Amino acid sequence: MAGKLGIIALESARAAGQEIDGILREWRGGESFLIPAECPRFGSGEGKGIIKESVRDRDLYILVDVCNPSVEYKMAGAINRMSPDDHYQDLKRVIAACNGRAAELTVVMPFLYESRQHRRNVRESLDCALMLRELEYMGVHDIITFDAHDPRVQNAIPLSSLEDVSPAFQFTQSLLFEYTDLHIDSAHMMIIAPDEGAMPRAVFLASIFGVNIGMFYKRRDYATIVDGMNPIVAHDFCGESVEGKDVIVIDDMIASGTSMTDVAKQLKDRGARRVFVFATFGLFTHGFEVFDKAFEDGEIDRIFTSNLIFQKSEIKNKPWHCSVNMNRYVAAIIDTLNKGNSLRELNRPAHRIKDLLAEYQKK
Repeated sequence: MAGKLGIIALESARAAGQEIDGILREWRGGESFLIPAECPRFGSGEGKGIIKESVRDRDLYILVDVCNPSVEYKMAGAINRMSPDDHYQDLKRVIAACNGRAAELTVVMPFLYESRQHRRNVRESLDCALMLRELEYMGVHDIITFDAHDPRVQNAIPLSSLEDVSPAFQFTQSLLFEYTDLHIDSAHMMIIAPDEGAMPRAVFLASIFGVNIGMFYKRRDYATIVDGMNPIVAHDFCGESVEGKDVIVIDDMIASGTSMTDVAKQLKDRGARRVFVFATFGLFTHGFEVFDKAFEDGEIDRIFTSNLIFQKSEIKNKPWHCSVNMNRYVAAIIDTLNKGNSLRELNRPAHRIKDLLAEYQKK
C-alpha cells in the first residue's frame, strides 16, 4: 500500500467523488476519504488552488471532469462557463497546492483532455501529448482514463503509467439488463464500427460476443474545414448483411450526433432489426433534437452512455437513453491501486463479459 488513501474531487467531479467516497466507506468502513479543496477566482478571472487538509504521505487520487460545462465563475462581473482548458488549469493548481507532499499522486480523468487532438496532420499543436508530459513533470505517478480516443497517445510518456480502462463490461451488463430477448450469435447480432477509428473497440467486443463485425468508412471533404474539421460527405458500409439482426454501434463518444444518426439510419435502411449505440462519453454538443427525431423515426432504439462525464438533467427523461453508472467501477480501481494490486482484471474484462453472456444465455 502506497499510503493512507485520500481523494480530491474537483468541482467538475464533485457529485461523482461523493458517491465514490460513499462506496469506498461501505467497503472499508471508517471516515470519509475526501479531502476538501477548491479553486476560487479573483474578479479578473485568475484563480488559485487551495487544499484544506494535509496531504502529507497520502496516496492521493484527484478526480476531474474536463467535459463539465455546468461549472461557472465570474470574470469582470460576467458569468463564464468552465471550458476544458479551465478545468485542466484547476487540476494543475490543485496538484501544485500539494507541494510534493503526497506519497503518490494519481489523476482520474475519465475523458482524456484534448484526446481528439492526438496526432499531427498539418502544422498544428499536439495538446494531449503536451498535457501528459506536463502532468508527468508535475509529479503525477499514474493517470486513469477511460476508452481513450487513441490509446497510442501514451507513447508521449513511456516511463509513466497511463491506464486506459475499458467500460465494455458495464455497457454489456446494462444492455442485457434492459433487453431480455437478445439472441447473441452471428445469425442474429452484429457489432458495427461507425468509422475506422472505432474498429479496435468493435473487434474486442465482437470477439467476446462471438458475432461478426461491420464498419462504416467516412468519406470527407479534405478541401474544406468547418469548425476545425473536414466535413463528412458520406458513410460507406463495409460488411455482410444486417437484415433482421440486432446491431450494436460502438464508439468512444457522441459529439453533435450527426454521424451516429446517419449511421443508424443507414443500418435501418439495410434492414437491421434494432440499433443500439454504445458511446462511453455522451457530449451531445448540439443538444438532443437530432436523437429525438431519430428515435421517433425508428432509426435508433437505445443509446447507452456513461456517467463518467457530466450529464444534463433533461437526458434522464429521454426514452432512447440509458445511463451506465460507472462510479462503483471507479471506486474499485482506486481501491485496487491503493492496495498495491494489479488492474489487469479490471481494465480488460474479457472473461467477466464471457461469464455474463453465458449466464444470460442460460436464462
